[in-house]
Amino acid sequence: MLFGIHVSTAGGLHKALDSAAAHRLEAFALFLRNQVQWRAPPLSEQTVRTFRAGRRRLGVRAIAAHASYLVNLAGDEPVRAKSIRAMGEDLCRCGRLGIEYLVVHPGSHPDVDEGLARIAAALDEILSACPYRRPKILLETTAGQGNCIGHRFEHLAAIRRRVRRRRRVGVCLDTCHVFAAGYDLRNPRACRKTLDEFDRVVGLEHLRVVHLNDSKHPLGSRVDRHEHIGRGRIGRRGFAALLTDPRLADVPGILETPKGFGASGRDLDRANLATLRRLGRAARA
Repeated sequence: MLFGIHVSTAGGLHKALDSAAAHRLEAFALFLRNQVQWRAPPLSEQTVRTFRAGRRRLGVRAIAAHASYLVNLAGDEPVRAKSIRAMGEDLCRCGRLGIEYLVVHPGSHPDVDEGLARIAAALDEILSACPYRRPKILLETTAGQGNCIGHRFEHLAAIRRRVRRRRRVGVCLDTCHVFAAGYDLRNPRACRKTLDEFDRVVGLEHLRVVHLNDSKHPLGSRVDRHEHIGRGRIGRRGFAALLTDPRLADVPGILETPKGFGASGRDLDRANLATLRRLGRAARA
């Protein structure tokens, strides 16, 4: 796996590259706008040139932008129209910046079938309007809280089937989310079974990014609460199995674990990255 973290862009997009250099990242994720605002300032040509040059200099192999948490492609108007506009803007930003992936939570609707249809239609509208052909939209698995769509692999497969430009739509698998949704990851056998089911229903060839998060809540709780790697209900054994599954080789694994500093003053992102690298080495030994 290519390990990364979700980095801050406070102070400008160049700050994401500073974090990538400081943590020796092979991949990272970022927001392209304030996550709780619809409007975003335009990108300057200087910002685009600086970002592209910095990425080349660092040799970062994969970048995933994350859509705003306000986006609901299955919602009612005017939220759905605002979501389509914001997603379209961010997909074009990805194209200009050379970012491969734009991750989005599929959406929320009380009627799953209606929600799936709305999401697929929105994706078609967004993709058809974007002049850039490189960036893909990745549907993120969800924990299944409330009316959220995406907690079953079948939801993601159904959306892709309905999208005309489905080759530009992939999947981001969040370990905390799928565990909370009822897919077990606690040991090698469970991991194999879950990945086998994903492959059967969606296809592992469409899995482009994994969010690596332990879960505060138990299997099938449908509660989305991230925990540090190895300290939650998935545990170290489960992550060791995932990290060494050959089917996930070269897939970016992005941490979204709680941020901050431990009692000793150590940066928690560094601590979680170190845990991932240690588990991977130990499992391969």
